[in-house]
Amino acid sequence: MKLLKLLSNTKTSLITLCLGGITLGMTEFMMMGVLPDVAKSLAISIPAAGNLIAIYALGVIVGAPVMVGVLGKYPPKRVLIGLMITVACGNILFSIAPTYGLLLVARFLVGLPHGAFFGIGAVVAAKLADPGSEAKSVSVMFAGLTVANILGVPLGTFIGHNFSWRISFFLISAMALITAASIKRWLPMLPSQSDAKFSDSLKVFKKIELWIIIGISAIGTGGLFAWISYIAPLMTDVAHFDSNMITPIMIVAGLGMAVGNFVGGRLADRFSPLKTTLYLLLAMIVVLILVALLSQFKVVALILTFITGGLAFAVIAPMQMLMIGAAKGAEMLASSAMQASANMGNALGAFLGGLPIAAGFGYTSPEYVGALLAFVGFLLCILLSWRFSAKVKLEQAAIA
Repeated sequence: MKLLKLLSNTKTSLITLCLGGITLGMTEFMMMGVLPDVAKSLAISIPAAGNLIAIYALGVIVGAPVMVGVLGKYPPKRVLIGLMITVACGNILFSIAPTYGLLLVARFLVGLPHGAFFGIGAVVAAKLADPGSEAKSVSVMFAGLTVANILGVPLGTFIGHNFSWRISFFLISAMALITAASIKRWLPMLPSQSDAKFSDSLKVFKKIELWIIIGISAIGTGGLFAWISYIAPLMTDVAHFDSNMITPIMIVAGLGMAVGNFVGGRLADRFSPLKTTLYLLLAMIVVLILVALLSQFKVVALILTFITGGLAFAVIAPMQMLMIGAAKGAEMLASSAMQASANMGNALGAFLGGLPIAAGFGYTSPEYVGALLAFVGFLLCILLSWRFSAKVKLEQAAIA
């Protein structure tokens, strides 16, 4: 209800960015729901199909800094339209590709615009906001990810199970074109963001703290993707749900993500973003272990699906605030870097989570991998806290 109220009171120009978030959310997360269908139709293993998740993440990692660097000097409206058209073309190619190799190429290509859209879109959303409402406006765009997981991904999963997963990705292409048309119609023509050289913006990466934050995002969020990448076989083979139940299960996960996205922002406002991130990752470790131990019980599995989805998205806002705070003067590049680092977690989680499955340890084994990744993220939070404390002490000593 809070999400619907937020969207109903939002400028039409921001809704266009939310549509982009929905499109990219469906593009990224749809694979998790139809993974068994893709594996069956191509006669490949589940871990091999999981590579289609990892290769998308690699596309995001490569595309985020490169596209922002190349396209950042052009008017954002035109760039965002071009990025959505690229998403449409990539998903069309994926929906018709006849071989596994070509599917990998298509997933990589469609991942390239992801980080650039969110990086540029976040800056645009802040500029379109009323004074004092910048964070709220940016949250509208990222709310599209939760809408995708509540409505779009379950719908696409249902279509994939009952008809063809190729239809699901073709429909995402149509959504991308609708988004491009809405941006052309309703998003105002803003000037390019900066005349500064891309090489000058890259200087922000000399800060060690920024690399620690990237590590927290890249490794810590791997716990989410080790879990959700293989949620379909976990629920059918371990919890023994019928395959037709995957759609409502994905809705449960999406609802958890929506609640977590809202709660995470509130927690980051009330406490520090770093402290919030630290405790959320600690909670993620515990919950992933519980998923591994208790998923054979259907009711418990559903409850844990909601909680895990909530924890996974609760950490987004605090980490975004950490990144922007550490990258003053290069916010757009930092915003896109956050998307790239989060998708490093996507690639790590999907790939590493698939290794114990391939080794015969079963569909609960990725949760232990995810818990380990979240634990590394937790340790990096402690390291970052120590560095911030040391820096404050040095500044106080200098003043004294």
